[in-house]
Amino acid sequence: MSAAEYRTGLGWDVHRTGPGRPLVLGGVSVPAEFGLEGHSDADVLAHAITDAILGAAALGDIGMHFPDTDPRWKGADSLIFLRHALGLASQRGYELVSVDSTVILERPKLKDYRTPIREKLASTLELPLDCVSVKFKTAEKVGPVGEGRSAEAQAIVTLRRTCEPAVP
Repeated sequence: MSAAEYRTGLGWDVHRTGPGRPLVLGGVSVPAEFGLEGHSDADVLAHAITDAILGAAALGDIGMHFPDTDPRWKGADSLIFLRHALGLASQRGYELVSVDSTVILERPKLKDYRTPIREKLASTLELPLDCVSVKFKTAEKVGPVGEGRSAEAQAIVTLRRTCEPAVP
């Protein structure tokens, strides 16, 4: 066997805020007077991590695998997308090593949700808790996020290939 191959993937997502929608971040419902608009549950954090995994394995992006024109994904739990991306990477011989992510949202304050979000993501991604980082930032009242009109998330992941891929 050759030396391990490491790859890094970068993910980013944005969703508008809207009334009457749940605010879901990393698979955790956060109490708020608004949620995020989108075809699925609009979990901006799960979407960014999904794109990072797909990107690291050179498997495209979330829209290729879960198009917002497909009624199957209407209101879908975005953790399904994460598991799918992880499975595809695994088929290529990769294992997820770590996730570092940032949610940019003006309000509500999210510090009390860091541990539950990290735990949900670690469980979903089959990683130890200390391999999943989730940070929270505001946009300092600048731009659409700062004005409370949207939320963003960024993620970077590291994959390691330790065996030959199951599927070429």
